[in-house]
Amino acid sequence: MNMKIPTLVLCLSAGTLLAADANKPGYKDTPIIPGTKWHVHDSDRPHPPIVKPAEKFSQGATAPADAIVLFNGKDFSKWKSGKGGEVTWKIEKDYMEVTPKSGIIRTVDEFSDFQLHLEWATPSKVEGEGQGRGNNGVNIFGLYEVQILDSYDNITYADGQASALYGQFPPLVNASKPPGEWQTYDIFFEAPRWDESGKLLSKAKITVIHNGCVVHHGTELVGRTGHRSFGNYDKPQPSKGPIELYEHGNPVRFRNIWIRPLGEYDAGKS
Repeated sequence: MNMKIPTLVLCLSAGTLLAADANKPGYKDTPIIPGTKWHVHDSDRPHPPIVKPAEKFSQGATAPADAIVLFNGKDFSKWKSGKGGEVTWKIEKDYMEVTPKSGIIRTVDEFSDFQLHLEWATPSKVEGEGQGRGNNGVNIFGLYEVQILDSYDNITYADGQASALYGQFPPLVNASKPPGEWQTYDIFFEAPRWDESGKLLSKAKITVIHNGCVVHHGTELVGRTGHRSFGNYDKPQPSKGPIELYEHGNPVRFRNIWIRPLGEYDAGKS
């Protein structure tokens, strides 16, 4: 499927580059990312420009009629723990909150191509720095991670900041809001495809809108994401799978999560 996503970027006051920290967090002993000159988590990779995002872009967005509501603020009926049991995260008001040392959670259902909306907030009390500050992630099929992090005045390696395709591509801009404020991701994903002989037909492709700003536009993933590493397409990978939310010890919050499986053109009435 060739998804056409509008390239309108609803951002304000783009401009200033994030200044490099004297310590230059990152690595130089990791593999070179194919098609780039950068190591995974390269300490010299430029940080994207900072922009002030739209105030409340798509927050509280009502799920379309054909969407599957994954979290409505009331229960974990659409989720299970990483080990397959009950979710032990907390539910407060209309949001879920990570319980440290509880493990990841993943959807009960699996998906192929999709549109995903979710809202998240890092802790308002700032603790730690770099990757230790508000760390989480949206992990597609357990293979491809869109990073969640408190990246407001918090320097880390460029491909590990908020909305990065972890370890592969930094976002086009840093559209992060201050700690504790609700932020939005709208993610459009195309699963990889193989033919019957196992030959790769198309790579996984992703578009991400962070707080109203397009930060990835039809970007092809080089393979699975990982810390200090990346995968490839040497052998067929699943063309469908669950959506996972990480647990890295930080009490990150989530609310208003829904997903729309994407069908094919000219499919007619259901």
